[in-house]
Amino acid sequence: MAKQYDHINSRIKKFIGAQKMFFVATASENSRINLSPKGMDTFRVLDEKRVIWLNLTGSGNETAAHLEADGRITMMMCAFEGAPMILRIYGKGTVIHPKHEKWNELIGMFPDLGGKRQIIDIKVEMVMTSCGMSIPLYDFKDERRELDDWAKGKGEDGIKDYWKEKNETSIDGLPTRIEESY
Repeated sequence: MAKQYDHINSRIKKFIGAQKMFFVATASENSRINLSPKGMDTFRVLDEKRVIWLNLTGSGNETAAHLEADGRITMMMCAFEGAPMILRIYGKGTVIHPKHEKWNELIGMFPDLGGKRQIIDIKVEMVMTSCGMSIPLYDFKDERRELDDWAKGKGEDGIKDYWKEKNETSIDGLPTRIEESY
């Protein structure tokens, strides 16, 4: 049965720390819903009402555009090993760009990965767990390194050029404000 909480308790924090993958969902009023898988040790619990996630460069920048327009975000994790559980974190997110004053305070909490694009700061409004008994069991092998290698190979200037070409607007034409990082 599903259980709702207004914060991240110690049991949920422990579950989050053990996950290798999570999913992010956002939308604005008139946009497509964006749902993306994430990994690479980029999720942190700051306290019972706040989490952050390091958003790496990708083919689109939907999350930033949606958060600028609406702010709503849902994060989901599910157990692929051990006891079954599905966890959803509902909240309001803000985008922190590399030139933002909070960037230097938070970036050291993550591994040094290429293509660091934004930190998504989420105020937790509700946490919900459900059984997850239908989720298959998988064995974790390793993180994929291709994104990190690609981004480091492009270098800082190459990544900024990529952002200008691919990340300034969402697929629905919403602004992402990535230019604040140039």
